[in-house]
Amino acid sequence: MSFLEITFNLSAISEFGIIVAIVGYLTVFFALVLMYFIYNNIPKLIQFKIRQKLRKEGKTNEAENNLEIVGEVNAAISTALYLYLNEHDEESHKLTIKQVKQSYTPWSSKIYNVNDYYKMQ
Repeated sequence: MSFLEITFNLSAISEFGIIVAIVGYLTVFFALVLMYFIYNNIPKLIQFKIRQKLRKEGKTNEAENNLEIVGEVNAAISTALYLYLNEHDEESHKLTIKQVKQSYTPWSSKIYNVNDYYKMQ
């Protein structure tokens, strides 16, 4: 059976299946559009709130300046917060080295299973 012999039977698709597919695609599309507008307008909302706060404090000159924070600064702040909030164990900062004698195991002698070319000559 070759690829060219495969046919698609449109009569096997029911009306319910078409409606479910269309509703599903439209739901995903509208959800993506909604998320785009939300994520696109969050920085504008934050800047608006900061400007409003600065105007209430009487700092109109600072409120008119560009308050946008560049991506590198956001990345540094989020990394610092992540590292600060996820530190959960306290280290003693002591390094101890103990020499432990292990008994013979087949895993420790893998080199003996490798072909020895010097003995073969």
